[in-house]
Order: sequence, then structure tokens, then C-alpha cells
Amino acid sequence: MSPEEILAAARTQGARIATAESCTGGMVAAALTDIPGSSDVFERGFVTYSNEAKREMLGVRAETLAAVGAVSEEVAREMAEGALAHSRATLAVAITGIAGPGGSEFKPEGRVCFGLAQTGKRTQVETVEFGALGRPNVRSAARDHALALLAQALVTTRSA
Repeated sequence: MSPEEILAAARTQGARIATAESCTGGMVAAALTDIPGSSDVFERGFVTYSNEAKREMLGVRAETLAAVGAVSEEVAREMAEGALAHSRATLAVAITGIAGPGGSEFKPEGRVCFGLAQTGKRTQVETVEFGALGRPNVRSAARDHALALLAQALVTTRSA
């Protein structure tokens, strides 16, 4: 589903979208807001690159960051839920990962964690290992995956 189709589906369902992005630096928000008229569906985007921004803007708990680090499903969950809580959106996607170059033995380059939160539904989280594709490619792959998560949520909502 293209960004245009995501916006059309959200519009039909009365959904409002927010994004909470770290390693993608606003690429998902840009993909959606590149479409004229997106303001009736796209509510806001949070670019929370630092841990401080994750805490201050989204309410990610310092304890979570200290226990598992920023690149984790737990933080992706808190980012997505925080984007809902700090906006008027009904659907939020969150992204946190290691775009590269580099990484570590425990958190390799290309590991990206996603969260998807919807009003009245259980938050979904997942980790995707894109591999050491290089920074631009990891970021693009993460953007595309986040858009696919939004599309899937809107299709699931429509068929439910």
C-alpha cells in the first residue's frame, strides 16, 4: 500500500496517524506528508533521536532505557504508546534501531524495533534484522516497514 493509499484508508476510517521515530529521523512522517492534503489524517510526528527526547516527548521511562537500551521492543512499545498519549492520533507507529555504521555484538547494525499502537487495541511490537545494508538502506527499509505496519493496521481495522 502506497503512502497515498494509507492516507486514503485512514481518511475512510476516520483514523489519525502519529509517528515516533528515532533512527529514521522523520522519514515516515515525510513519506506521508509529501502527499497533498495529508493534514486531515497525519496528526503529528515525533523525532526522538536522543534518549532524553524519548523521555521528554513520549514518556519513555528512564528505567526502561537503562534496563534494555533504546533499541528494544520495550522502548518501541513505550514510544508508540507515548505518541498516542501525547497526540490526538488513533494510530501510531514507532521506530528505534541501529542504522549504522557499526553496532555491537548484542545490537548489530540493521536491527530495528517497531511498535504499533492503536486506540482500544493491544500494542504490537517486533524486531526486524535488516542486516548491515549501510545506513541509507537500513533507514529506507525501516521507513518502508513502518509504512507497511500502518497499512496492515488499516486493512485489519477495515476488515474487522
